[in-house]
Amino acid sequence: MKYLKLVPDNTKIPFMRFRMVGIVLSTILTIASIVLLFARGLNYGIDFEGGILIEIGAEQAVQLAPLRSGLNTLGLGDVAIQNFGSPQEVLIRIQRQAGEADAQAAAVEKVKAKVSEIIPGEVSYRRVEFVGPKVSGELVQVGVEAVLISLAAILVYIWFRFEWQFGLAAVITTFHDVMMTIGVFSLTGMQFDLTIIAALLAIVGYSLNDTVVVFDRIRENLRKYRKMDLRELIDLTINETLSRTTMTSFTTLLAVLALFIFGGEVIHGFAAAMIWGILLGTYSSIFVAAPLLPWLKVRRDFGEMTEAKAKP
Repeated sequence: MKYLKLVPDNTKIPFMRFRMVGIVLSTILTIASIVLLFARGLNYGIDFEGGILIEIGAEQAVQLAPLRSGLNTLGLGDVAIQNFGSPQEVLIRIQRQAGEADAQAAAVEKVKAKVSEIIPGEVSYRRVEFVGPKVSGELVQVGVEAVLISLAAILVYIWFRFEWQFGLAAVITTFHDVMMTIGVFSLTGMQFDLTIIAALLAIVGYSLNDTVVVFDRIRENLRKYRKMDLRELIDLTINETLSRTTMTSFTTLLAVLALFIFGGEVIHGFAAAMIWGILLGTYSSIFVAAPLLPWLKVRRDFGEMTEAKAKP
């Protein structure tokens, strides 16, 4: 039985020859992502901004222009309207209203009355949600804390498993993946909500998995090839793990592509972030993580030290 292989087992690609290109490109794009984040910001969803979210379904395609014009006459502030999956489904977002729950409920009733005037036929209200300013602020804080704690945990875990140079390289690589994903959302204006935070944490785990596989093989090769130049050893290691890395990425990508195509608008942003994250994680484990090790002065006696620790 023949197994599917995207990359042959015995490749001899000189990755370290292009290490400067990869690291300089990644540095520029990471800095650009940070600049974009501060200059343009993110298109926060209702989870983070707070407000009213109404999802409706109609019997026929909804014309957005007259609906937008009609809702803007209600004096409710910023109103965003978009199709949600099909022309018959519409998502309406309204900014927070001054006052407590009664004010939000009154705004919803105004919207329903105006919608019934504009859209012919029966209209079903599938979802009506309200997120207050306190809750949205707490969600932003918790989301940021979750990402930062995951990065700190990565540093500690790899520091204990390998050496501090490996831990620092893994954190730099993961930070690179997270910031470039956020940069894409800032550039495209795609909605950034709690599902994207979940995607970022998944990307952190995926990127770390790829990186640890490469680092583990480097540790083995440091014991096996004690006199080999470190750059040659890293080239050898990346080539040895390349088939596994690409196959894992490919199979995971197939599953996430199915979610992106068939999953609907609810998880569209999550799936898009995961697709980008899988591609980015594969790239960074090859062109960022391992090439950083010579610059971080990883010790050549590391292999001997880990072998000595393993002996009873």
